[in-house]
Amino acid sequence: MAVGFQSLVSVYEDLQNTSKKLEKTYIIAKFLKTVGTEELPNIIYLLQGSVLPPFDKRELGVSDKLAIKILAMATGSDETIVEKKLSSLGDLGLVAEELLKKRRQLSLVAKKNLTVNDVVENIKQLFEITGKGAVDKKIKQIVKLLSNAKPGEAKYIIRIILEKLRTGVASGTLRDAIVFAFLPKVIGVHHYCANCKTFTQTDKCYDCNEKVITKFKDEVKQNFHNLKVLKVDDLKELNKISNTVDVIIPANEKLAREFYNRLVSKVQNAYDMVTDYGLIGKEVKVHGLKCLEQLNIQPGRAIKVMLYVKAKDFDEAFDIVGKPALAERKFDGFRMQIHGINNEVKLFTRRLDDVTMQFPDIVKMVMKCVKAKSFILDSEIVGIDPKSKKFLPFQNISQRIKRKYGIKEMVKELPVIVEIFDIMFLNGESLLNYTYKQRRIKLKSVVREEKSKLAIVESVLVSNTKQLKKFYDSVLDEGVEGVMLKNLNGIYKPGARVGYGVKLKPVYENLDLVIVGAEWGEGKRSNWLSSFTLACRDGSRFKEIGKVGTGLKEKSDEGVSFADLTKRLKPLIVEQKGKYVKVKPVIVLEIAYQEIQKSPSYSSGYALRFPRVVRDRSAEKSVDDINTVKDVERFYKQQKIFRTKK
Repeated sequence: MAVGFQSLVSVYEDLQNTSKKLEKTYIIAKFLKTVGTEELPNIIYLLQGSVLPPFDKRELGVSDKLAIKILAMATGSDETIVEKKLSSLGDLGLVAEELLKKRRQLSLVAKKNLTVNDVVENIKQLFEITGKGAVDKKIKQIVKLLSNAKPGEAKYIIRIILEKLRTGVASGTLRDAIVFAFLPKVIGVHHYCANCKTFTQTDKCYDCNEKVITKFKDEVKQNFHNLKVLKVDDLKELNKISNTVDVIIPANEKLAREFYNRLVSKVQNAYDMVTDYGLIGKEVKVHGLKCLEQLNIQPGRAIKVMLYVKAKDFDEAFDIVGKPALAERKFDGFRMQIHGINNEVKLFTRRLDDVTMQFPDIVKMVMKCVKAKSFILDSEIVGIDPKSKKFLPFQNISQRIKRKYGIKEMVKELPVIVEIFDIMFLNGESLLNYTYKQRRIKLKSVVREEKSKLAIVESVLVSNTKQLKKFYDSVLDEGVEGVMLKNLNGIYKPGARVGYGVKLKPVYENLDLVIVGAEWGEGKRSNWLSSFTLACRDGSRFKEIGKVGTGLKEKSDEGVSFADLTKRLKPLIVEQKGKYVKVKPVIVLEIAYQEIQKSPSYSSGYALRFPRVVRDRSAEKSVDDINTVKDVERFYKQQKIFRTKK
């Protein structure tokens, strides 16, 4: 039976009414268990606020301005009324709900009950509408959908179309919900309510709110009412689990947490390879845990890249990766995955955006220099000064990522070199479990270098700090940002920060932070937002860490400008009080600073001394990729050690 969209709206409302991650997880898991297999992927995408999986970056092209026009037509209102409502409510979804309530009161015409598939198919059709008259056709399509929507449904249809869902469902919450819904419950982590015959992850049942048994010794003795139970005393027994097992009883409480973490890790690893929780949820529901081993990377579908931590000095770097290790140049460029299959090349940023169109020069060079039928390469794209042939800072070429017009001119004005440092897939075979040494051999066998256009990253084998320092000093003299040190036996772990590689740079780690607020300027900047409130991430929440106004430019062609940020932030405003506005956390900036200080003024507990905007990272990084409160705390401690040593 088709799932009614109203059922999903009820879930949205429940999610919006709680800030507790575990409760959000339970709400989603409970709903997913009621959904049919074929509809499950669509439900999961909609819970993420889209009708597409994250790797599909197509845009609907519906702005707030267009949405105002749509709501005016759908509700028989004047656009000025819609704008006035938006000014008071601060959310076009709420505006849609309120205006449709009034229209419903005036109309006795019965409406069709929308299903989830109705909403998905109608919104998907918008992607296909292009060419002359496309805007008018999109308006008619959305108005038609809203004409059958109840007020609460209209609220979320508008939010989905505008990509402003506001339910606080992070990727990790969805992952945990899939584990909760379709994989066995692990006693010691999940607690059983005999009254409701359901599980919770707190000391109270989510359904009846009664206390449940949480003492491990007592939990394992419970009657689980005909549920299939498997007792385990070793993590190796994880492989025995299928979707026919309901409850896992580990030998002790420590093993319970390790067992549960391993379940979560397997789902996370699968997502890092296929970036599609819709697919993962469907597979796990039907086939259980074993199916995840069959999921793998494939050219043409962006994967999460492997991440690297920063080492504070040479000794710590070797402690992490071991000796000997491979030292490589670290460039001030942007990360790019290069995919090739069937004589076609695709390019993806680290946040999975398809930027193939923006870099025809790279596509041409890869087709010429990479001799393989299929491949996935990891690389850094670095700007090159056309005259001196020296490396340029990232900011000089950042505009190429966003550019959709005048691309031929950009290729000439801002040339780049492709510095390839890893290979994850080659000629139909995944190389994720090959050692780094083996992957380098594979890489060299299929890549032919071309001076100033495409190269394999220069590297040297080092066994001690003296050798590492010599290489480090030499690359800094060339104007390169720093050095990567990598474990020769390390495998490639998509999306993970593991001890297979570290960064070494001569300055404190810059922070990637998201803008959550801003203030309108004064004088000549009165038309611009000129002071920006920054936040780091704490789970699915954002904690403020300070304000920044330095490093921004007056003119857009000089770098990140006030005018550019103002233009991009205006549609993201969710609340305004006087000169201060709160904005939806979307725009990610890289921030340099002199020092991290303890501060009671900001919710993170820290503040940045003399923060400065280095560059806009929004094209590369999503809010899931920004620095966390734990990162800030670690950097704070590291800088104290650094000052003591000096």
